[in-house]
Amino acid sequence: MAKNRIETTCVQGAYTAENGGPRQFPIVQSTTFRYETGEAMSKLFDLEASGYFYSRLQNPTCDTVAAKICELEGGTAAMLTSSGQAANFFAIFNIATCGDHVVASSAIYGGTFNLFSVTMRKMGIDFTFVAPDCTAEELEAAFRPNTKALFGETISNPSLKVLDFEKFAAAANRHGVPLIVDNTFATPVNCRPFEHGAHIVTHSTTKYMDGHGSAVGGCIVDSGTFDWMAHKDKYPGLCTPDDSYHGITYAERFGKEGAYITKATAQLMRDFGTTQSPFSAYILNLGLESLHVRMKRHCENALAIAEYLEKHEKIAWVHYPDLPSDSDYPLAQKYLPKGSCGVVSFGVRGGREAAEKFMSALRLASIETHVADARTCCLHPASTTHRQMNDEELAAAGVSPDLVRYSCGIENKEDLIADIEAALAQL
Repeated sequence: MAKNRIETTCVQGAYTAENGGPRQFPIVQSTTFRYETGEAMSKLFDLEASGYFYSRLQNPTCDTVAAKICELEGGTAAMLTSSGQAANFFAIFNIATCGDHVVASSAIYGGTFNLFSVTMRKMGIDFTFVAPDCTAEELEAAFRPNTKALFGETISNPSLKVLDFEKFAAAANRHGVPLIVDNTFATPVNCRPFEHGAHIVTHSTTKYMDGHGSAVGGCIVDSGTFDWMAHKDKYPGLCTPDDSYHGITYAERFGKEGAYITKATAQLMRDFGTTQSPFSAYILNLGLESLHVRMKRHCENALAIAEYLEKHEKIAWVHYPDLPSDSDYPLAQKYLPKGSCGVVSFGVRGGREAAEKFMSALRLASIETHVADARTCCLHPASTTHRQMNDEELAAAGVSPDLVRYSCGIENKEDLIADIEAALAQL
């Protein structure tokens, strides 16, 4: 049977109703699962059989949604987490530990930057941040013998820099480390990082995948292409026996297609418990079913607003990858030919004070700590999501004091432009 296109997968991926069964897959709202013999459950605890015994580790509803996202991204295994932050933490901590090092793009979400530069450094994992448009030589110089991963965002939040996959993937391959990419803003509808050399993908499913601000969540997807055993000295957690599971070696037992996600589930989810609830997973799936339709409207609205703002005398600058005048337009055309995302970043003339006055005057766009929603919203990152950064770190992340992050919903674009025009008129 021919492989379904992504639009069909959004609607029908990962679940087929049995004869007489529910057309929509059920919410298995249960913490535990019953077995008739202790032996059957023992095999689950030893990872010798597949199944469910406690929803902190796995749940049928969550696994169905993870399987759909895995199919959308073209991966081999996936898992849901309680948030995008948890997904990025697990993605790194699954292969890096105290004494290790990671290279990351500096143009990333402020919460992720703080996770890496402060919290994980306290755990003994060091990070080197490089500009997304650094030269190949500068990127090369950031690696160390103990580097375990390279991290970036397909489209950075909120600076909207497009990751040069070719450059980053080549560096990761040269050093024998996986390229981990947060694909939240593009979604697999507009970009599938595995097709451009990435090895692991993460998502904050809270954003476009949910699309309605209803459920916090995250996801990790493995491409199944990184050969852990070829670098077994670098990844002992995957390539040497795990004493907490009676000596299982994940890379040998589950192969490169399943080792990474199995370890993240069996070890990290077991110990940290950052579980997405079955009900949240169910809501997430409702969002996934319309993802391909919504992304087209988000991008259409964003481009129209970016074009309007670019010509407005009260706007100092505009960043949107689909604008021909944008510095990242060539990369967007290369990696995101169907469109980038629904977020536009721009500066209001008059700096921070003018930006805050402008946002307060908006009627349709609400000020909130959110992005990538069906409803238009906006935020001033320098005083909110990136507040913990100093001026130097803000500059490296592409976040200027006057930056407004405007997330276009799926309303009528003419109404949104009229709202912006009325707000700018009050400056």
